[in-house]
Amino acid sequence: MNPETLSAPMPQTLVIASRESRLAMWQAEHVQAALHKLYPSCDIKIAGMTTRGDQILDRTLSKVGGKGLFVKELENALADAHADLAVHSLKDVPMDLPDGFALAAILPREDPRDAFVSNHHDSLAALPAGRIVGTSSLRREAMIRARHPHLDVRPLRGNLDTRLAKLDRGDYAAIILAAAGLKRLGLGARIRALLEPDDSLPAAGQGALGIEIRADRADVAAWLAPLHDPQTAAAVEAERMVSRALGGSCSVPLAAYAQWRDGELQLRASIATPDASRVLRAQRSARVADTAAAIELGREVSQALIGQGALDIVRALADAAGAGAEPNTPPGAR
Repeated sequence: MNPETLSAPMPQTLVIASRESRLAMWQAEHVQAALHKLYPSCDIKIAGMTTRGDQILDRTLSKVGGKGLFVKELENALADAHADLAVHSLKDVPMDLPDGFALAAILPREDPRDAFVSNHHDSLAALPAGRIVGTSSLRREAMIRARHPHLDVRPLRGNLDTRLAKLDRGDYAAIILAAAGLKRLGLGARIRALLEPDDSLPAAGQGALGIEIRADRADVAAWLAPLHDPQTAAAVEAERMVSRALGGSCSVPLAAYAQWRDGELQLRASIATPDASRVLRAQRSARVADTAAAIELGREVSQALIGQGALDIVRALADAAGAGAEPNTPPGAR
């Protein structure tokens, strides 16, 4: 879409709300640069802020409120008109936005895979028994336990630089991170191996950036429209539908990944217990012409998982969370 064709007047000023981590600021600056190309005369500022997800580092996200901790302050800035748009890593965005907010644009996706990062080992398979692997994700934790039960998986919180620092000082033998963040910050050399989806199915939205606005800001939606990538959006919306149908959150080891193959959208999903004693998988492909069809594909895959007993896993995890326990997690791994 050419910006000259937009019915709304060209923007004079825009404020982007962003977390203050180095990766989040890169993402905001990436959107800022893209908007500058569209609207060279527009004054585009970035308002950095610290979220509760950035402040609470001594507990796993599933214990302190989940993904919403990374977006609430940014949404407050939108609601109070202190910002016009907020840039998020889509895997950090809750499946259902609060009333009054909308995803206005989804940008082309970076590498969606997980990355193995270690200073002394080439792969998970090469790690000796008992070595400590860090991850912030129950999904990755379940994957490691399923394929490499000899390893000691422990929580890893903090921004990207903090996690790498913990690895470098020897707290972990290896850590698993999203490849997209490392590549965006020019840290691709830290990746010792990329984990293919067959081995580590990505999280819904992993590698994709989303731009959130107030739902009543039709002018901002029009200005952002040229940044929207329909193919990425279809894939991500299919993934997010699976997570939405299964109550996907940080407390559920859930993966969903869609990719285009020969004109069809192929969607794979899995859900597991944290110790990986039970892993359910489903897959479907369809020709998808729009977002509605992608969402329907996500609904079909989620129903296939539900037919295998996925909701039993979700309920058990919810009950354990309410009781303050972590079900099926070996001692010493918490």
